[in-house]
Amino acid sequence: MGEFTVGDTDFLLDGRPVRLLSGALHYFRVHEAQWGHRLAMLRAMGLNCVETYVPWNLHEPRPGEFRDVAAPGRFLDAAREAGLWAIVRPGPYICAEWDNGGLPHWLTGHTRTRDERFLRPVEDWFRRLLPEVVSRQADRGGPVVMVQVENEYGSYGSDARYPARLAELLRSLGVTVPLCTSDGPEDHMLTGGSLPGVLATVNFGSHAREAFASLRRHRPGGPLMCMELWCGWFDHWGGGHVVRDAEEAAATLREILECGASVNLYMAHGGTSFAGWAGANRGGGEMHDGPLEPDVTSYDYDAPVDEYGRPTRKFWRLREVLAGYAEGPLPQPPPPPAPLGDRAEVRLDGFAPLAAVLEARGGPEVTCPMPPTFEELGVDRGVVRYEVTVPGPRRPYPLTVRGLRDLAVVYVDGERAGVLTEDDDRLGEPVAGHARVELWVESLGRVNYGPRTGEPKGITGGLLHERQFLHGVRARGLRLDALDDVEGIAFQDPPGDGSPGLYRGTVTVHGPGDACLELPGRTRGFVWINGFNLGRYWSAGPQRSLYVPGPVLRDGTNEVWVLEFEQGSASPPALRPVPAPAPGEDRSASP
Repeated sequence: MGEFTVGDTDFLLDGRPVRLLSGALHYFRVHEAQWGHRLAMLRAMGLNCVETYVPWNLHEPRPGEFRDVAAPGRFLDAAREAGLWAIVRPGPYICAEWDNGGLPHWLTGHTRTRDERFLRPVEDWFRRLLPEVVSRQADRGGPVVMVQVENEYGSYGSDARYPARLAELLRSLGVTVPLCTSDGPEDHMLTGGSLPGVLATVNFGSHAREAFASLRRHRPGGPLMCMELWCGWFDHWGGGHVVRDAEEAAATLREILECGASVNLYMAHGGTSFAGWAGANRGGGEMHDGPLEPDVTSYDYDAPVDEYGRPTRKFWRLREVLAGYAEGPLPQPPPPPAPLGDRAEVRLDGFAPLAAVLEARGGPEVTCPMPPTFEELGVDRGVVRYEVTVPGPRRPYPLTVRGLRDLAVVYVDGERAGVLTEDDDRLGEPVAGHARVELWVESLGRVNYGPRTGEPKGITGGLLHERQFLHGVRARGLRLDALDDVEGIAFQDPPGDGSPGLYRGTVTVHGPGDACLELPGRTRGFVWINGFNLGRYWSAGPQRSLYVPGPVLRDGTNEVWVLEFEQGSASPPALRPVPAPAPGEDRSASP
């Protein structure tokens, strides 16, 4: 493509001023067969660049075990084919409403610091990843024009030597395009996150002129850029669906461009947090130290291109603004992906209790004086069964789970006794001894932002009977990725009462295409179709169905597995075509 550099006031391509009109699109939240369509949607909106994070934990789920590190490179090739430049944000921390902010669960402590126990694994990871980026830089004929150092570090820490070490590492591994940082426009964030000699950018959702004025107090020169214009937002389980007015978003974009700045829409297309990779936040205001708020599976984000890849009203309003900065007429959006032909009911004819699934696909059982955490059991996403004996004879006393993260379904002598959370950690009925207690503890998503990023999951403080610790805890973990196939699990006829466990069945499809899976009466769990994990469902809402990308389905018989963690209805799940656009919103053609 040419030499991309940072000038005194502009970005330069072979010495010619250019403006980056970028949109965020995460390759890991879109089925690979649909990358080309989504990138074409960005082009049709008027963008000339795509931005993506790279989640370390997706590609190195266990220390030294790397999975499909070539995927970012394939995505960058697709961006080049679509005629887009690319900004890569490799972290190692990315936030992104992604589990643990992209950091592997096995990094226990010292993260986002200069501690060598953190930096050594980072260096090993970057040595694996960066060849996919370096070989596709603009000065080598590829689309990559910029690489970001860390991510919003000024919201977390103040040790400028840590991001400086990362910048040195990126350069030593072959990154020659400009480096940048991104932070909120507050003074303490820019002070903590920016680096001398590295382009500083800011993230915000409104008040562009004030944000850029704050940036100029720290950086009098260099191009202005909003690295994240928050044109939508994300949802939490148990909350409402968050939207941002299309006209308001367009007005903020116009203000940014009138300032002469470059921009990256976050998100241009959100996609879906498949396979249980959605993260979580902590409430409690600016301290982010309050109750857990897990993110839903959908990452629609109220983005201009919706979860199903269709243009929204916001798409057309932003396109109108961007068209004024295009060098020629904008291309029309590609046709939307074909929807599923007809509604199809899932027939579930096999069942395995949770204990049988754990026995077949779980990790080794361990016995410890105190409950081990998920991290100690090597579980990133999934469930851990803790078992403990209440000695007896003894009178009934309260049973309390200290430091529970995040949710436990409790059984006493095989009978369901209740559901506990970190905010409601004591069983309603006291427990008498002698008794056998089982606690099936589930991670609802690791915190991805704030001071509690990296906190452990599971039972982190012990089990108390009255005020006495219960020792000799037996624990066994079941990772979600252990169920990407069901080989070796013994199935029986379904019980007919919606009992927790793994259900197996089929759905017959005539005319595969984009679909939604409805799970009426189901409470909480995960679904796989043809071995592809669609993500978590939960009756808590607001999300009521799971998106099924058309490429996942095949004409004829498709395998379906439903892992239910609680008692639910025996009503059959069903596939239906993706829903029609909301009333008054044409998502297929320009209004």
